[in-house]
Amino acid sequence: KDTLTLTLDKALTIALDENPTMKVAAEEIALKKVAGKEAWQSLLPEASIAGSLDHTIKAAEMKLNDMSFKMGQDGTNTANAGLSINLPLFAPAVYRTMSMTKTDIELAVEKSRASKLDLVNQVSKAYYQLMLAQDSYDVLLGSYKLAEDNFNIVNAKYEQGAVSEYDKISAEVQMRSIKPNVISAANGVTLAKLQLKVLMGITADVELKTEDSLTNYETAVFANQLKDEEVGLENNTTMKQLDLNRKMLNQNIKSLRANFMPTLGMNYSYQYQSLYNEDWNILDYNWSGSSALMFTLSIPLYKASNFTKLKSNRIQIRQLEQNRLDTERKLNMQITSYQNNMAASSEQVVSNRENVMQAQKAVQIAGKRYEVGKGTVLELNTSQVQLTEAELTYNQSIYDYLVAKADLDQVLGKDYIAENEE
Repeated sequence: KDTLTLTLDKALTIALDENPTMKVAAEEIALKKVAGKEAWQSLLPEASIAGSLDHTIKAAEMKLNDMSFKMGQDGTNTANAGLSINLPLFAPAVYRTMSMTKTDIELAVEKSRASKLDLVNQVSKAYYQLMLAQDSYDVLLGSYKLAEDNFNIVNAKYEQGAVSEYDKISAEVQMRSIKPNVISAANGVTLAKLQLKVLMGITADVELKTEDSLTNYETAVFANQLKDEEVGLENNTTMKQLDLNRKMLNQNIKSLRANFMPTLGMNYSYQYQSLYNEDWNILDYNWSGSSALMFTLSIPLYKASNFTKLKSNRIQIRQLEQNRLDTERKLNMQITSYQNNMAASSEQVVSNRENVMQAQKAVQIAGKRYEVGKGTVLELNTSQVQLTEAELTYNQSIYDYLVAKADLDQVLGKDYIAENEE
């Protein structure tokens, strides 16, 4: 299998290039741009050519008093060909539609940015989850090896008659009880890799490898906490989309008002025709041409649905204002919650790191005490369990901080890659 060595930046770069969600968002922008071209193309002239060939079996007859007139000749052909060109001279509804399509493109771009921020958030958390799974696996594997070494020591002493069978059984039970956790942690690493592969848009046959670990982010935890940066919703994609939707509704009001305005158009037509031909060979027909230029002015006087649409649009604007206010409050609450989680996690990192150092020292002391016969196997087993729990809790606290930071960056609308490039 091909092996791909990952860092967080590399995982995000690949995901933004290969994930289908980003490709769909790019196609949506292209679709809106085509719609924008379609709007201004309504101002271009339209040209069409039409032709017809009519065969009169029996011509209609008109009778007036005692007189009758044939409306044509029986058994003859009439050929017609024409060119028609239409050009709108004043079309206010089209002008308003053009301005709305520009805003619609801006909205599509913002939705694409929202998809990007969401993907960055998901990939970042999946990458942190992979590091947590790998670090947990390393901790449990180290704990198993330590328990195995202790069992070998106790077993050797038991064979020499220096310790009781109880000590041997206790050490063996301690060793075997860790084994299922090691297997479960290995499965967790596999699942975390699969989840990251799906988000990155790469195939399952590529093997992922990362030499990164959560401990490498400990300095970043404290560095971020020392920063006194201002937080706000200026770049939040949800708020920007709501503002663009409000802009579109305001433009739609102007477009609806354009329905009350007159429209002016010009039409040019050229007709080429031949009447009452007895044969079917159109090349032998006698043709004559005619042309006309016509201006059309349409002034709307009354249409009830125009007033109803305006009222409906104003109601939608009021609804959007209330939704925006509610969304702003919820997002501010999320920001506060994420900041509190980050502050709590950073304090836990300090405490848990100290706890790991104390637990390592306790394992060494318990091992020495047991070697000289002053300690019990229970103390030894307990110290090992406490060390494992301390290391797992330490890694979990760093992971919790990084996840809260990723969620906060998404709410604030921060671009992870752009910030790193700066």
